[in-house]
Amino acid sequence: MSYGYDVAGLELPHCQNPKLQRVLAAALGQTGVATQQDYPYWDATYFGLHNVKIFQESTVAEQAQILDHANRELFQEAYLVEKAGMGYMSKMVLLADTIEERMLYGLFAADEATHLSQLSHFALEPDLAQTPNTFLRFLAALVESQDKSVLLFVIQVVLEGWGLSHYRSLAKECRNPALGALFTSFLQAESRHHGTGVLLFNQTAVSAASRSAIGEVLTQFLQMVQVGPQGVVAAIAQAKGGLSRQQTVHVLEQLDTEAHSSHRLKVLRSLMHTESSQEIVQTLEARGMFQPLPAVQCVLHEG
Repeated sequence: MSYGYDVAGLELPHCQNPKLQRVLAAALGQTGVATQQDYPYWDATYFGLHNVKIFQESTVAEQAQILDHANRELFQEAYLVEKAGMGYMSKMVLLADTIEERMLYGLFAADEATHLSQLSHFALEPDLAQTPNTFLRFLAALVESQDKSVLLFVIQVVLEGWGLSHYRSLAKECRNPALGALFTSFLQAESRHHGTGVLLFNQTAVSAASRSAIGEVLTQFLQMVQVGPQGVVAAIAQAKGGLSRQQTVHVLEQLDTEAHSSHRLKVLRSLMHTESSQEIVQTLEARGMFQPLPAVQCVLHEG
C-alpha cells in the first residue's frame, strides 16, 4: 500500500539483484553482519512497564509479547527515520544555495545511507514492512514541503536535535552491546546535521508565511509529544486484546505520562530557541504546546 509520499521513501522495496547488492556492500565497506543477540534490545524498565500493574499481572508469555511489540515499534521508528533522512538529505542537495552546501548534503545523505545499512543487520524482519506510526506519517508528509525554511527548522534544528538526545538514550539502555555502540557511533554525524541546520536557518530570511507554516507543523508534532507514551500503551493493548478507556487512563498514569511528556517538551523548547525563532516559540507558548496533558486527556486525544 502506498501513502503517496515519495521523498521519504518509507516503502521503497529492496533490490533483489545480488550483483547490485555486492556493489553496495563494497561501497559501504561492509566487513561483517551483526547478530540479533540479546533480544529484546530494551527491557521493561526502559519503557516504564515495571510500574504498570496490568503488565506486572500478565503471564510471562503476555509480558514477552508486550515487550516484543514495544521493541519492534522503537527499532522500526529509528530504522525508518534513517530511511526518510536519506531522502531528505538528497532533496536538500537540490535545494542548496551554494556548492559547499550541496557538498555537505551529499555527505549527509551518505551518513544516512550508512546508518540505514548498519541498522538493517539488527532488524527482526527483512523489510520492516509494518504500517508507519503517526510520527513517521507526519515525517513523510513533512519532507514533501517545498519551503526550505520549514525543512531546515523542523527537521534539522528540532528533530535532528531531538534525535541526539533520543539516540543517547537508546544507546545507554540497550541490552545488545553492538547495537548500543552503533547508536553511539551515530551521534557525531547527527550533531553535524543538527549544527548545519541551525547555522543555515539563522542566516535565512524567514518570511511571515514560513514562520506561520513552521508554527502549524510544530503544533502537530508537539501534540504527539503531549499525549505521552502512546506506543507503549498500544503494545499492551495489542497483547491484551484491547484496553478499556479506564484501563488506558490507569496505564498512562502508571507510566507517569505528564512527567514523561514534560521532560521531552522542555528539551524541544530549548532546541527551538535560535537567533531567528523567537516569534515561533512565542506562538507555540501562547497555544500551550509546551504543557503536558494529564492521562485522561491523553486518552481523549489518542489516535
